Parts: sequence; structure tokens; C-alpha cells
Amino acid sequence: MLGRPSQGAFPPLDADAALVEELVAANRILFHQGVVDGFGHVSVRHDKHADRFLLARSMAPALVTSADIMAFALDGEPLLPAGRAVYVERFIHSEIYRARPDVHAVIHSHSPSVIPFGVVKSVPLRAIYHMAGFLRGSTPIFEIRTAAGPASDMLIRDRKLGAALARALGAGSVVLMRGHGSTAAAGNLRQAVFRAVYTEVNARLQMEAMRLGRVTYLNDEEAANATATNSRQVDRAWELWKRVACGADGALAGSPRG
Repeated sequence: MLGRPSQGAFPPLDADAALVEELVAANRILFHQGVVDGFGHVSVRHDKHADRFLLARSMAPALVTSADIMAFALDGEPLLPAGRAVYVERFIHSEIYRARPDVHAVIHSHSPSVIPFGVVKSVPLRAIYHMAGFLRGSTPIFEIRTAAGPASDMLIRDRKLGAALARALGAGSVVLMRGHGSTAAAGNLRQAVFRAVYTEVNARLQMEAMRLGRVTYLNDEEAANATATNSRQVDRAWELWKRVACGADGALAGSPRG
């Protein structure tokens, strides 16, 4: 990993402007789809420097603009521009990027329908329909007590906890965080948004189906095939979500989905 640059050694972001704008759109889409509210965050690996990632300064996702995007090193520390408040849980992102070279986008959220599956371990979150095939079998649960003891505030505050979360995620797409939320990872930003949205939808549908009776989940082959098909159609959902969530000038439009 590159060492800390001196002031002025490179532009504050040195990233493609289109990628920065896509990150801004992702923040607003996630809010509008009910995945994040005043809390939660989304990052993308830097397009020119694999040992950096882009993440907004600490703020509500729906209010993020391109001017709020910062560059971070893979130890979770900000590069330039400095002097801004940063998310405490930026180590979620940094340690997943360190552990998973294939991951280019990470989303952490507290989406409400997902929370129960992180605390009721006898009922795993599983793919109930084709849009959530990426969940496949039982979605792993990160238990912070194992890594931090019984008296944490549930937040991923340092690299040690971030690394423990990355291990719980393993090679998968989503990891639940007991009493906290979940984290989704993907090979690109649009796919990560797709996964975060449909994790929430799947959780809601699974709870509804369980009220009716015994649930038939996707098997591994169905899940894999559905995921392959959906990976070719992510842009269809992205373009709709972006148009609904963002005005022509990038301003937030409407309110979050109920």
C-alpha cells in the first residue's frame, strides 16, 4: 500500500468524475429505496488506485454531493481532503477491500427488515426469490461479542473489528451484523446497490411467507443461475432508481419508499 502523500502530492480524489457522480447517486438511491436513512454509508474502490477507496464525509447519505466525497487508504484513514469528520465505521469498507480484491463496492446499512434475521439465529436469511439469488444458502451473521467482548457499542470502530467482519463475510455477498445491520459487497457499485436493495426486500418477503407456512427456498443451482441472469440486468434497475431518486440537477426527488 502506498504511504501517506504529502500535501499537494496528488489531487484530492484523482478519480474519474463519472465514478464520483455514481457514488453520489448510490447514496440517494439507497435512501429512496429505504435501505439507509440518516445513517449508513456506501463506498467504491478507487478507479486509478486499488489501494484507495472513495467514501463521503460523515453525513446523512441523502445529502451527499460530489464535494463531500473523500479518498481513503486501505487502513481506513483519510487521504485528501483532510480536516473533515469521517464515518466511525469506515473500517467496514477498508478491511473488506483489503481482504477481497474482487470487491469494488461496499454498503453498510441498518435496513429494518434485515435486523430480525441477525438476532434470531434459528431462522437464517435465505433467498426466497430469484431477485435475491445472491444470498444463496444461509446468510452469515457477524457476532461482535466474539471479536470485541460483551460491552461494545456494536460499531466497527477499528481495523481489528473490520477484519473480523470481513472474515465473517468470507467469499459471500452479504453479512448480517447481530443487533446492528448488514453489509453488502460486490464487484461494482451498481451491483452492490442492487444487492443491498434486494436483501431488504427478500427479508421482508421471507417474513411474510413464514407467516403463511413452510417456505420453499431457492436451491443452490437456482440461486446461482438467477444471480447470473440478474447480473446482466442490473442497469435496468439502476436507471429507474436513479431517475426516481435524483432530479436533473442531482437533487433528491421524492421521499423514501414506505
